[in-house]
Amino acid sequence: MLRLDGLIGRETDTALHDRLHELKHAGAIEYVFVGESDLGRRRLRITTDRGTDCAISLRRSEELADGTVLLIEPDRAIIVRLGKTRLWRLRARDREAALQLGWTAGNLHWRIRFEGADLLVMLDAPVDEYRARIQSLILAGRVEAFDGS
Repeated sequence: MLRLDGLIGRETDTALHDRLHELKHAGAIEYVFVGESDLGRRRLRITTDRGTDCAISLRRSEELADGTVLLIEPDRAIIVRLGKTRLWRLRARDREAALQLGWTAGNLHWRIRFEGADLLVMLDAPVDEYRARIQSLILAGRVEAFDGS
């Protein structure tokens, strides 16, 4: 279990921005999704989207919020996201479309996981920003997109 004592800052902080940008491109950012009902808690046990078990302890003056940085190390960071993980389910219709979809997801550093033949994208932005990147595959019927997974 990883113990996280206190807050580092916000992902919008100028001092953290460049390092977080580098870590994001390296695929080294983990997210904890905290429900609104847990935002006021001072102690919280939670698992990141990559399976890291965390015990969070906050000072009385600290509060969790969307974009709070809990950890920043040379090889990873942990950031708070408000709410549940939002997923976008994609299914390639053929092998070539699967390769194009996989290449795009990797090249754009999308956080993904697989469920059978489906690619599940963990959304960090509005789904339309992701959809724009593979719109030609969707319009051609080569990739099926299921909103609301």
